Amino acid sequence: MDGASRRQLARSLSTVENRSAGWREILAKSFAADSKALIVGVTGPPGGGKSTLIDALAAHWSGLGHQVAVIAVDPASPFSGGAVLGDRARMWRHAEDPGVFIRSVASHGHLGGLSESMHRIVDVMDVAGRDFIIIETVGAGQSEVEVVEIADVCVVVNAPNMGDEVQAMKAGILEIADVLVVNKADLPLAQRTTKQLSNMLELRQDNRDVPVVETVALTETGIDALHDAITRRLAASAGDKQKRRERRMLRLIAEKAGRIVRDLVRDADGGDLADLVHAAASGEIGIDAAARRALKAVL
Repeated sequence: MDGASRRQLARSLSTVENRSAGWREILAKSFAADSKALIVGVTGPPGGGKSTLIDALAAHWSGLGHQVAVIAVDPASPFSGGAVLGDRARMWRHAEDPGVFIRSVASHGHLGGLSESMHRIVDVMDVAGRDFIIIETVGAGQSEVEVVEIADVCVVVNAPNMGDEVQAMKAGILEIADVLVVNKADLPLAQRTTKQLSNMLELRQDNRDVPVVETVALTETGIDALHDAITRRLAASAGDKQKRRERRMLRLIAEKAGRIVRDLVRDADGGDLADLVHAAASGEIGIDAAARRALKAVL
């Protein structure tokens, strides 16, 4: 991708994120296109080295001639509201790499480890011709499971002796893992962590084979093995890609419908709805019943 194309993609993403003039037209083109990009979600507890691992993986795929996009979801700045840009700073070596495009996105406090606009950003990058799109969640470690709605493969990253294995299981992270990574495998107790995670996989309800890969991202050790594990999983799930896209579209439609109804109810003035609110506040009617009557009133 040349400089002009990169700038055009950056402008398109900003337009869509900010809902500036023309954003609907950009999205319409993205939705109409066939989904070709392979989407890899990377999540896990903080401190596991996700950014460094993604940096190495992006370099590996770029070296093989692939066009790679990285979407790094950063915490929102309390001052500007924008992304802190920590992950982009850590991946500085790709600044001049025409095969890698990095975009930092502010989470704006959105639960699930992703940004609310993530679905739209992925579609725009897809139609722009990216072969791989890597999504790095914000890394809170407790609510990162939304990435499964978007990614074709979910990679969960842990580090040795962090005490987060059980916590990750409680958070539902291990349940969504297609590939588990023990990064910083040159540290003590790495093999113990690998064994713990392998044992914990037996508690999963499904019987899918989930590889546990040891890596040292700083030296790019184990990246070939991680690449192989990801591509095997991508090949195994290739037939389900359209179903995943349709499931994602259903979620987006449901969320949009929910926002429309919420606004209709919130903005309604007086009349039956005011009486309904008064009745609910007085305890004369329950919230469920009030909600159902409110729907009938505004739809």
